[in-house]
Amino acid sequence: MGIFRDLWGFLKVRKKYWLLPIILTLLLFGSLIVFASGSAIAPFIYTLF
Repeated sequence: MGIFRDLWGFLKVRKKYWLLPIILTLLLFGSLIVFASGSAIAPFIYTLF
């Protein structure tokens, strides 16, 4: 959890709040691919990309 604290500290000090939606979107897509790779819906998700 230290990496999230460091990332938030960087965003706060450098005033780069616009990076937060980009980071959250990348985390969402990454977790979607990882968790759906072993399920039955995997072929449908891979057709989106």
